[in-house]
Amino acid sequence: MINKELFEFLRELKKNNYKEWFHENKMTYQSIKKEYEQFIAQIIAEISLFDKSIGNIEPKNCIFRINRDIRFSNDKSPYKTNFGAFIVQGGRNSGNAGYYIHLEPDNCFLSGGIYMPAADKLKAVRTDIYENTDDFIKILNASDFKNHFNTITAENKLKTAPKGFPKDFKYIDLLRYKDYTVIKPIKESLAISNKFIHEIKVVFKAMQPFNSFINEAINYHLNYK
Repeated sequence: MINKELFEFLRELKKNNYKEWFHENKMTYQSIKKEYEQFIAQIIAEISLFDKSIGNIEPKNCIFRINRDIRFSNDKSPYKTNFGAFIVQGGRNSGNAGYYIHLEPDNCFLSGGIYMPAADKLKAVRTDIYENTDDFIKILNASDFKNHFNTITAENKLKTAPKGFPKDFKYIDLLRYKDYTVIKPIKESLAISNKFIHEIKVVFKAMQPFNSFINEAINYHLNYK
């Protein structure tokens, strides 16, 4: 269970996003982080019951660092104001489709899929959708899936057909995505309730066929074909 102190800490961090304050409150952060790691370990165990592909991944390989990479950013705030974890085979940097938990004051959500994939992986996913369109549409139209996700997240999308695919393809819109992700916003009140773990299980189980399609596409087109 997520403790409300996590959100209290993040709210204070947002108001005091500098190294001196963080160092003064480092013990509080470490305590919250330890509880969060235990929570993610529990979620990994729950996901592994319906998605064996994630294996025995360690929480530390799923959780994102709180330190921001400010090298190429105009925002020089040194710390993120959220706790995020991407539960996926091979860890958060594997490039595979997986399950993401985002906890941030007034901006909590569950999401998954594959975000900003490498060009070869993106082509593999598009190719598999092109070759197995009916199977992919069936996943998107499944009642469990539609109960939680309206559609694929459409933040990054080509204006035309991707190179190498026919422009007159009936479902060309499905190939124009640059990311194949889905998202479900959740309330902070749910995140700190004893119902949160159940919600995560239900939402991620509905997402599992979507992730499996993507990962199988990558595995087939890049490793076996």
